[in-house]
Amino acid sequence: MHGLGNDFMIVDLVTQRADPHAEQIRAWADRRTGIGFDQFLEVLPPDDPDADFRYRIFNADGSEAEQCGNGARCFARFVVDAGLTVKRDLDIQTPTGRIRTRLLDSGDVEVDMGVPSTDPRDIPFVTECQASSYSIDVAGANVDLTPVSIGNPHAVLFVDDVRAADVDGIGRALQSHDAFPDAVNVGFMEVVGRRLARLRVYERGVGETLACGSGACAAMVAARLHKRLDRRAKIALPGGELRLTWHGAGANVKISGPANLVFTGRVQL
Repeated sequence: MHGLGNDFMIVDLVTQRADPHAEQIRAWADRRTGIGFDQFLEVLPPDDPDADFRYRIFNADGSEAEQCGNGARCFARFVVDAGLTVKRDLDIQTPTGRIRTRLLDSGDVEVDMGVPSTDPRDIPFVTECQASSYSIDVAGANVDLTPVSIGNPHAVLFVDDVRAADVDGIGRALQSHDAFPDAVNVGFMEVVGRRLARLRVYERGVGETLACGSGACAAMVAARLHKRLDRRAKIALPGGELRLTWHGAGANVKISGPANLVFTGRVQL
């Protein structure tokens, strides 16, 4: 499946049993010799009786991720299309807490990603004092960034022209920077107007992707903190547009957009 080109291999581990290891995931992720994807998603029975499903996310390099907004939309579409549920509103367990999804009449999926955090301890981000933005020397340049947690770590950089941004160089360097002990997803954001921004994201364990849902949420939060976007806005990524809503501190951030099936198949373990 894919959400705006951010693509996933999704496996139903509700009606069947398997425990793929990192080496298998890396092999399947290879776009020449495997299936090819940005992330690998597992659909699991919930541990919590109040939840509908449990959700695990693995990057293309086999490392486990905490959150994925585009993946959550595909997850919600998949469980309905696969006949695992008839519910259109779902409560899903993730490694960092619960998220809620809603299948819209248009076919798009809305995801309530919960309350974002800019507390350095939540990201985690190493600093002596908390601020709205920080200056860091990286890749031979000094950059200003806003760290945000959407259940997973993000660093948002405002740029004048997202097309000219050094996404690979700065993104790769920030991932291994000592300030981010768990590495980080790096977003490069160009604010076009009060209700529109452009974004490119260098994802942890993957590289640049066509879209990043949690990255769009982090960008929305960063832009709102710096009073650069309205509470409802569109964020355009290379793969297409997402709709974001965030009312401010203490509020949940919501994201909506498409989720598309590409093909189904079988793998032999």
